[in-house]
Amino acid sequence: MATAGLGMPSSFLATGPFSNFIGPGVILLVVVGGTQVIAMGLLLARREAGLFWSAVAGFGMILWIYVETGMIRGTSWLQVLYLATGIAQLILVMALLGVAAWLPRAPLPASRSSQDRR
Repeated sequence: MATAGLGMPSSFLATGPFSNFIGPGVILLVVVGGTQVIAMGLLLARREAGLFWSAVAGFGMILWIYVETGMIRGTSWLQVLYLATGIAQLILVMALLGVAAWLPRAPLPASRSSQDRR
């Protein structure tokens, strides 16, 4: 946002609803980055909700890349990398939930604060 699209041509915005890079930057920061931060915090705290938020964040990343490539009508290696990380994140969540049987799931160990409450 502060660098006006990191040198990307404004022609990328011609086929979309935005006239500058501030709107997409805010969405990227809040939706994609925000869900990733929430998921990370919950996973570090060893909360079961962290798996849900990791799935939301992975799906958000995939959706963002899909919409972005459709709007700019092109791709770069970086978009392929982010798409792969979103897919990998969803695969790992499914594995941890036991949906993907090739990786067994162990319950999350309780955090110290939840053990202290007992």
